[in-house]
Amino acid sequence: MNPALSVSERSAPRSPKNEEQPDGLWDRQRNHFRVFDVDGTREAARQRALPVTADQPVPTRRLRPLCAPGYTGRKRGEVVRSRTTVLQAHTHQWLATFGNPGNGEYRVELRRAVTAIQSYLQAHHHPEECALLRLDGQYGTGAVIADLAGLSFVMRGKDYQILKRAEIQAHLKLPPDQHLTHPESGMVRALYDCPEQLLSKAGKRVRIIVATHPAGKTKSRIGVERDGIVYELFLTNLSQDGFTAADVVALYLHRGAFENA
Repeated sequence: MNPALSVSERSAPRSPKNEEQPDGLWDRQRNHFRVFDVDGTREAARQRALPVTADQPVPTRRLRPLCAPGYTGRKRGEVVRSRTTVLQAHTHQWLATFGNPGNGEYRVELRRAVTAIQSYLQAHHHPEECALLRLDGQYGTGAVIADLAGLSFVMRGKDYQILKRAEIQAHLKLPPDQHLTHPESGMVRALYDCPEQLLSKAGKRVRIIVATHPAGKTKSRIGVERDGIVYELFLTNLSQDGFTAADVVALYLHRGAFENA
């Protein structure tokens, strides 16, 4: 179970059974958050060779305005369509979806997702301080943080050059701040909590959590492997008082947004 979620359940104020129970998540300081999942998905399409002969009209593909060449991931296909989805994690409400041919425009779609979340908060009279965005590794760079309009976030980082920084290397030589055991796989991650890190000279300071675990027999699909150790990066602006490193990583791994078919 997600440690942050279990803490929130114990810390949440209780109401009589005939009153509506508030949804959301409470941190260790009893601050209330509502989690929104923003995910980029993609679907590949096959395009067979079309006959071109003098006695037939010029062929036109029906998927031409919808799909374009792009990254297909592990799916078979010649063209792809990308989609960004926005989900309110506690009520399972779909707030928005945006699609584009090919690899899409994920930065533009992310800004539209933030606008949809802000509209939802305004319509339900919730302060923006209670919004917590959960983003996958597609968004895990410092440049993307500027698109989040100051909202709280948890995301997987994808710029592994961060590991070469002297301050990060110094922290990795110390004992881990925490360990986190995955409830299903049993994998144990060692967590190193590195607050107040600059991702760029003009960017805001963020909290970087480095998670490590021994490499397995097969190559890990996520993270980078160095000397038999797999390193993963998690970025957040949540406070250490409210969320421990284990809380942050478990909250990310508990993502419940739309998954590929």
